[in-house]
Amino acid sequence: MKKTLLLIAALSTPLLTGCIVKVSDGDIDTHWGSSSSWQAYHENNRTKISQLKLGTDYKSVLSDFNTPEFSEVMQKNSNEYRVYFFATSQDGDMSKKACTPVIFKNGILEGWGEIAYQAIL
Repeated sequence: MKKTLLLIAALSTPLLTGCIVKVSDGDIDTHWGSSSSWQAYHENNRTKISQLKLGTDYKSVLSDFNTPEFSEVMQKNSNEYRVYFFATSQDGDMSKKACTPVIFKNGILEGWGEIAYQAIL
């Protein structure tokens, strides 16, 4: 009888599935610690982007920012384009679509925002 129960338990284990749901009492449980942390981070990025000056070299610009959320590099018409995406949404969205692209052409700040990004594609 004992062997039969062990065999049934062993064979039925792969059929058992489960789901864990964690319910929060309103506190944000992320690496940000609180909603104001990501809001400050995004606002800080928006402020820095608003102070950018065209023609600045990319090392100078990046020294003022944290690591970009996303980055892309492409070659077009013998020019190298580097695009760095920084989180700037006001709702906490960190997807690439919700980030602001900052575009460098051959290491020099060429522009930022969706219109500048679409112009190089």
